[in-house]
Amino acid sequence: MQTQVFRGIMIPFLGTALGSACVLFMKNSLNSMVQRALTGFAAGVMVAASIWSLLIPAMEYSQSMGKWAFMPAAAGFWLGILFLLLLDKAVPHLHMNSSRAEGPKSSLKKQALLVMAVTLHNLPEGMAVGVVYAGWMTGDAGITAMGALALSLGIAIQNFPEGAIISMPLRAEGVSKKKAFFYGALSGAVEPAGAALTMLAAGVVVPLLPYLLSFAAGAMIYVVVEELIPEMSEGKHSNIGTLLFAAGFTVMMALDVALG
Repeated sequence: MQTQVFRGIMIPFLGTALGSACVLFMKNSLNSMVQRALTGFAAGVMVAASIWSLLIPAMEYSQSMGKWAFMPAAAGFWLGILFLLLLDKAVPHLHMNSSRAEGPKSSLKKQALLVMAVTLHNLPEGMAVGVVYAGWMTGDAGITAMGALALSLGIAIQNFPEGAIISMPLRAEGVSKKKAFFYGALSGAVEPAGAALTMLAAGVVVPLLPYLLSFAAGAMIYVVVEELIPEMSEGKHSNIGTLLFAAGFTVMMALDVALG
């Protein structure tokens, strides 16, 4: 079981690292339309994962509450939203295609601020994987090993374009290929760390599992609505991002239902 869990929480990080490795083989920066398409795909995966892998299991776990089974999910969801809002205000970062940093004033370089922004993306994803595997390990949360693996694979799939989206612009800013790859991969390192910490919390306080599942969902939805959807809708041909959002949603939904 421990081997399965370790592999599960490392799969999303591998997706980020492989995506970041694109900078080692590609000469040019990402086309803006391609970037919008990849961002839309990632957003679709995150929304589907939030619903099928996190919110629905949270409510199923609380079914003994009857018609109030939605309460833990709703409470955890809002805690996740507010937690990411707090991080957004407390951590200096720079969104893609933006010239103005957010959060407190900082002397960090643009490259570091870009990496911080993607790291904020990856934290809730790592938490989501960790809490789902924690639910599987408890044995009474209605989460199967294949269901947990489906979430890991889905997040790894959407992390691949995210890795490319961070490493390629860094290269365009004049960073060497090796450093661009390193920074891109480093942004994904928070995922296994976040997963491990969340698993520890969930393992100690099993009754909080529905709150933790929905907390991760809220954090992921915050990232999607606050950042990914605006990025995928920029400029002309914004329907490209919308279509890839639907594709990402479908892929994650299929993975969860087929494997879960």
